[in-house]
Amino acid sequence: MKRQLLILAGIIHLTVSSISMAQEKQPLVNDSNTPLHLLEPAYQNPYGIITAEQIKKDLDRIFIFLDRETPARVIHTKTGQPVTDYKKIDTDCVLDKGSFRLASYEWGVTYSGMMEVAKNTGDEKYLHYVYDRFRLLAETAPYFRNLMDNRGLIEPQMRQMLQPHALDDAGAMCAAMIRLQMNHPSFQLQPIIDNYMDFIMNKEYRLTDGTFARKRPQMNTLWLDDMYMSLPAIAEMGRLTGEQKYYDEAVKQIRQFSERMFVKEKGLYRHGWVEGVEYHPAFHWGRANGWALLTMTDVLDVLPESHPGYREVMQQYKAHLQGIAACQSGEGFWHQLLDCNDSYLETSATAIFVYCIARAINNGWIDAVSYGPVAQLGWHAVSTKINGQGQVEDVCVGTGMAFDPAFYYYRPVNVYAAHGYGPVLLAGAEMMKLIQTLHPRMNDSAVQYYREDPKTGAAIFGVDGTIF
Repeated sequence: MKRQLLILAGIIHLTVSSISMAQEKQPLVNDSNTPLHLLEPAYQNPYGIITAEQIKKDLDRIFIFLDRETPARVIHTKTGQPVTDYKKIDTDCVLDKGSFRLASYEWGVTYSGMMEVAKNTGDEKYLHYVYDRFRLLAETAPYFRNLMDNRGLIEPQMRQMLQPHALDDAGAMCAAMIRLQMNHPSFQLQPIIDNYMDFIMNKEYRLTDGTFARKRPQMNTLWLDDMYMSLPAIAEMGRLTGEQKYYDEAVKQIRQFSERMFVKEKGLYRHGWVEGVEYHPAFHWGRANGWALLTMTDVLDVLPESHPGYREVMQQYKAHLQGIAACQSGEGFWHQLLDCNDSYLETSATAIFVYCIARAINNGWIDAVSYGPVAQLGWHAVSTKINGQGQVEDVCVGTGMAFDPAFYYYRPVNVYAAHGYGPVLLAGAEMMKLIQTLHPRMNDSAVQYYREDPKTGAAIFGVDGTIF
């Protein structure tokens, strides 16, 4: 036993001696012997330069998932068989039920995202995804409408399209259809577009000054979401028809929503406003602020610069952008409640903000030096939420309106929350354009955006004035 203890003591002595020698051979890292500013940070999410190829791989995974999960066909519920002769559509016929609804507002955003990916990558499969589903809706609509007129009971998704009852039913789908119709006139989408627009312009409930409103959860309630559920479609209708009245309506609505709901001190919108209430709680829900920013992005995309309201909308847009950028977390995401850092990090709002910021830079509305790194950090964050199956994770489910924080803090997240897919497609498409148009580089360990390619002679200055 004594011999074993002596051996163990010897081993411990040798180990301690080896550690001491190693420490002597490796001097402590300090300010005198090491450029500490070059030490590797412990980032929680990726940081640095991204490539178009990396973004495209992420988007392709999403495409494979969505193409599989959203079949474009009519099914007879009693036989389970596809219906290819649309003249045989009866009350037992429905759109094949995949994981997502083909005529929902969330899918309107997804169709627009698919078209942007196709435009910025040249990959036709994204465009054909939209073709196939819009063709199905357009070709079957007359037969479902005939059933609805004669018997009243039809497939729920088609009823939502043919007989909208809320802006959610109409706006995003209408805007996507106009975008396709403008570029591909052979599609017979005009009757559906006109039906949607008739509801938006003539049938949706409004306040006495004409602002779009709802009767829930309180009478005469403004939902920030409704900016997106109406105004991009209205502005696109102005582009489609050339009629000034549509542009005027879009500008008026932005002004009237902003007067009531924009909190200038924070540069953020409140989610809800109720007429006649003395105090309006300001819950700055992330996705609703995303819809507001996306609304102004879409409107400015088509609003003529000569329009008398153009400058006003642009000023409001930039004020909101500043407020949004100030709320980004160190991980690149934005929070469920933008100004509450203990609320969870949410993917769909983050993706919308990335798209809008990248789009604004690409359009020359804002400075790439200030905002390019914000968009890039946001995309890094979003990319970590695209799982191996192509699903988008940590997306808040559909959300009504409340006047207490717990409602927003505890909204569930789900990979089948359809709200995440369109924004991520939009963000990825616009980021690909951004990094191929401008020149992001690492400079002194930070992402910087440059207007000229340094390889062609543009100088890049370090913090100490060194030219790299």
